[in-house]
Amino acid sequence: MSSVDRINSALRRVPTWPLYILGLLPVPWLLYQAQTGGLGREPIKALEHELGLLALQLLIVGLTITPLRRFVGLNLIKFRRIIGLLAFTYVVLHLSVWVVLDMSLLWNQMWADIWKRPYITVGMAGFLALLPLAITSNNLSVRKMGAAAWRRLHKLTYFAVLAGGVHYLWLVKGFQIEPILYMAVICGLLMLRLRKPQRAMA
Repeated sequence: MSSVDRINSALRRVPTWPLYILGLLPVPWLLYQAQTGGLGREPIKALEHELGLLALQLLIVGLTITPLRRFVGLNLIKFRRIIGLLAFTYVVLHLSVWVVLDMSLLWNQMWADIWKRPYITVGMAGFLALLPLAITSNNLSVRKMGAAAWRRLHKLTYFAVLAGGVHYLWLVKGFQIEPILYMAVICGLLMLRLRKPQRAMA
């Protein structure tokens, strides 16, 4: 048995539910930091940024699962739904901080910003793409829709993660390497999904 097979065998015995708890641990810590000055002079903006960054990181992690199985043989499929739901949770928290704390529920101003500011427009588009995916991330939806239709719908993940990368890239001011690296990783992973693994030579 290869080392990858041993890892896959061990992963099959790992329960999935603790990942929900582990995945949400940064939330109380960030809230504590925001209350105690640990997020700097603009804690609301910093909290909004950190939650959005965690959402993007989780979306990228979810995007790596298929290439890892296809090219390495590592099977993390059982964790993909949890990772996706955690990513959506952080997107909702990121959006909630913007709506409630940053914009103070000024709906007219928010609608104006969505139309005027491209980085908000593309970010909102990414959120709307994730919404049907979160709603249908359950076995009942798979049965009702059929596996093929369900898989086609969940290809919206590609658009959502790309929109998240563009949102981050357009959000920052000036030349910053971090959002560029995120976009490079996203584009690389999307390209890997289009590439078929080479068959072993007989």
